[in-house]
Amino acid sequence: MASKTDTEVIIGGKVFTLSGYESEEYLQKVASYINNKVNEYSKLDSFRRQPLDTQAVLLQLNIADDYFKAKKKIDVIEEELQTKEKELYDLKHELISAQIKLENSEKKYKELQKEFDDNAKKIVRLETELKDK
Repeated sequence: MASKTDTEVIIGGKVFTLSGYESEEYLQKVASYINNKVNEYSKLDSFRRQPLDTQAVLLQLNIADDYFKAKKKIDVIEEELQTKEKELYDLKHELISAQIKLENSEKKYKELQKEFDDNAKKIVRLETELKDK
């Protein structure tokens, strides 16, 4: 199991100590995301006029909205991936079938070519016999 990481971050001008089993870089990235959201909304007069508890809820709602939109994108991409994997499987199956048909056709062609060559030799032999008589 990974060791626990403690790192100090600044969010909204305040220093927080984050702890977790993720890397320090990851914890900084999470804090940076939150800090960017706080900064983004702090620029809006309508947001700053709200009580602090309302500001916190609005930030939480916005972050949850981002999360659900990202999750939906992932679901769509995973569904597309499954569709592509099925198409790939079907194409591989078709390719194998086509290769088998090609091999069978080549085998049949060789058999017919041999038969043709044998018949051509037979014709030459019969014509020769006919001339000799």
